[in-house]
Amino acid sequence: MGSFTKMNTVGRDTEAKYECLLFDMDDTLYPLSLGVNLACRNNIEEFMLQYLNIEESEVSRMCLELYREYGTTMAGLKALGYEFYDDEFHAYVHGRLPYEKLRPDPVLRNLLSSLPHRKIIFTNADKAHAQQVLKRLGLEDCFEGIICFETLNPPLEPADITDVGSVCSKPPILCKPSPEAFKAAIRITNVDPKKTIFFDDSARNIASAKEAGLHTVIVGRSVLVPGADYALSSIHNIKEAIPEIWDGEEEQMEQVIQSSAMETVVLA
Repeated sequence: MGSFTKMNTVGRDTEAKYECLLFDMDDTLYPLSLGVNLACRNNIEEFMLQYLNIEESEVSRMCLELYREYGTTMAGLKALGYEFYDDEFHAYVHGRLPYEKLRPDPVLRNLLSSLPHRKIIFTNADKAHAQQVLKRLGLEDCFEGIICFETLNPPLEPADITDVGSVCSKPPILCKPSPEAFKAAIRITNVDPKKTIFFDDSARNIASAKEAGLHTVIVGRSVLVPGADYALSSIHNIKEAIPEIWDGEEEQMEQVIQSSAMETVVLA
């Protein structure tokens, strides 16, 4: 497990309302309309068809139902007993995405740079995908760390695998919106939920985050969903919708921006 790179917080007000901003990545830092999500789902369905020999007539329905029940289709497939290597799945599903659709976003970069808080990515995706997306968006050095698939699901030691009869039982995949995933993220990042804002495009992730004690922002919608404190039609609207994030920070802004360049650390 890696450790976070700390940004220089000299002069920061320890009584600031918020200390950390926790961001989902896909369809949150860039819009759903780019089509990356659809391409990802198509790749998952192809993997199910070609590698797991699932009936073509069942693939689309299973993909959606497993996503809804288990948080990700991958977690659902594993829970049903399908065997495949995690890296193989990620390479097929994410390695073939149209990353060229993602372009540098200087507006978002400047917005993130103006936020003198800890900023962390929390995604269900694997670290290779997370790094590729952030690089394409020009945001690879805007975050203190990345909580990803490998962070929550590290390689198992033999002692972690239990024998049930003649079948080896492995722990289920940990991912959003599982409450345990949020508890793990809070523990790993050592954040205070009461001073942390979580941004995500998924209503069910927002509901779980609220249960975990986080402040919540639903992204990509103009109306609130259950558990959401704020709604943003676009991630670019943070300052207009949540101006209190900047409360009490103006005098330290320049100092923190100058010291905020860092390498993003993947906790895996």
